[in-house]
Amino acid sequence: MSSSPSVSRRRLLLGAGAAVALGPAAQAAAAASLVHPGMLHTDADLTRIRTKLAAGDAVITAGWKRLAANGRSQPSWKPRPLATVVRGGTGQNYAQFYPDVHAAYQNALRWRISGEKAHAQTASTIINAWSSTMTQVNGNADRFLAAGLYGYQLANAAELMRGYDGFDLAGAQRLLKNVFYPLNDSFLNRHNDACITNYWANWDLCTVASVMAIGILCDDRTLFGRAVTYLRTGAGNGAIRNAVPILHGGLGQWQESGRDQGHTVLGIGLLGTICEMAWNQGVDLYGYDDNRFLKGAEYVARYNLGADVPFAAYHWGDGTKCAARTQTVVSASARGQLRPVWELVFNHYVNRRGLAAPNVTAMAASVRAEGGGGDYGAASGGYDQLGFGTLLFTRDRTLVAAAPAASVPAPVLASHRPARTGATPSGSPAGAVLPKTGPSGDFDLAGQQSGAGSRTTALAGAGAVAAAIGGGLLLRLRTRRRGDHR
Repeated sequence: MSSSPSVSRRRLLLGAGAAVALGPAAQAAAAASLVHPGMLHTDADLTRIRTKLAAGDAVITAGWKRLAANGRSQPSWKPRPLATVVRGGTGQNYAQFYPDVHAAYQNALRWRISGEKAHAQTASTIINAWSSTMTQVNGNADRFLAAGLYGYQLANAAELMRGYDGFDLAGAQRLLKNVFYPLNDSFLNRHNDACITNYWANWDLCTVASVMAIGILCDDRTLFGRAVTYLRTGAGNGAIRNAVPILHGGLGQWQESGRDQGHTVLGIGLLGTICEMAWNQGVDLYGYDDNRFLKGAEYVARYNLGADVPFAAYHWGDGTKCAARTQTVVSASARGQLRPVWELVFNHYVNRRGLAAPNVTAMAASVRAEGGGGDYGAASGGYDQLGFGTLLFTRDRTLVAAAPAASVPAPVLASHRPARTGATPSGSPAGAVLPKTGPSGDFDLAGQQSGAGSRTTALAGAGAVAAAIGGGLLLRLRTRRRGDHR
């Protein structure tokens, strides 16, 4: 193991002690910044990819060829910006928007990996055109989906372009903060005035992904913290314990499993995106609640590989009056649908953390080499994921005990918790002990549990606490709560 828990502890504690030595002004400056690039890709990731390509690595090369062959990754792509993007209802035109978002992301990737400036110029031109033109996202309830999905995707493209001469970073930040985030905020606070359990997990997850990505792009630690807190303690179906509401031993029944498999796999991709962005900022959501996400991913992968899975009755409140609804069987609709979401999950849990994930491993192999937007159909569902995970996330098996070192996030806002109705989770193992609720706003920088069930160390909470004691004490705070059941 390349990074033992003790090494990780020492590194993090020394960092806390160093913050004291820096003095108040330097501490404030350090606390204000987030890691850049620090969403789905870091400088270390990009260096790893370039190195493996140069060495002729067959898997990475196959992934690179998928990217290079995609029509949206070509430097000849021309943007078609709109002032108002409409998804759902009269005047729907969002199909003009999301291909441009993916073209910006794919060209940004090709530039960051190959160094070819023609791709940088194309990505810059696309984002600049939209940031100087677009003023509104509109439509029926689907406008919240547009703000979530394309918000996190556009922010990831802009993050890759940070520092390129001629790229208007401030313009991209204004667009996302002033046009996309208000819709994200409205949805998380009010859920379109519906029952809190009305909307499926993917609605929450795309919204949280957008809030987190915008927070990172804009160096807004409050937004980043809000996203982390919601994943841990939010009342909606996107909170991790609500997205995986029922445990069957090592399998976690996904919230949309009784609906259809297309949206279920989409949820895996969205939660994986959120977890990876948080990991790159030093926060481990992958490991939250004893790797609950892994259990959900194993369940979804197993069923979509053709095997049976257990299913416990799932109850939720529907509409604006929380009308009682129940699902009693797992849905076979769209079973086996391939989406480019599995490499990220596989490479984290198996190659980065050394955990067993046989179903995720098999599913990742079935999709390899993953493509991206435009490779999985022309409809918007084929653009729900940024993709290219084989190229971007394949890593050697090098075990780590904690997320990469980052400035410790400041305390976060309490999450919005409207009253919920409906049954509590069922189907948990007999005699299971549910975690106690902890203080909201703490951040685990180390994994909560490693392979073979051994606990790794968690450093959490405000940097001021660790700094005040000179890094001499390791805080082991966790934020867990019993998730409500949709």
